[in-house]
Amino acid sequence: MPTLIAQPTRIQSAGNKPKLIDEYIGRVNSQTTSASVAHMRSPGGWLEPGQTPAFDEFTIVLSGTLRVEHKAGSLEVTAGQAVIAYAGEWIRYSTPQEGGAEYIAVCLPAFSMDTVHRDES
Repeated sequence: MPTLIAQPTRIQSAGNKPKLIDEYIGRVNSQTTSASVAHMRSPGGWLEPGQTPAFDEFTIVLSGTLRVEHKAGSLEVTAGQAVIAYAGEWIRYSTPQEGGAEYIAVCLPAFSMDTVHRDES
């Protein structure tokens, strides 16, 4: 039988500015460990710590620009584009442009604070 997800749960974000994270599917909202799906809204100038997650992350940018830094450089992912960040690879997300970005993030397995492995401050 299908499971209705009536509404997301707002998750606290990491980074230098408040970012809205609404988890629809994942460890918090649906107790799903196999995958997580979240709607993200990051303000301009937002930057989070680098991370080496133990999950793949698939991101679709709906509006604005998401910068994805990696060991070999960085990518500017704009509205209508997607990016895949692979488990075990260092990355850092930011939204350096004034308008910020809105995007959907899917993590396999589901995101958790224990598996994101953020850089030490």
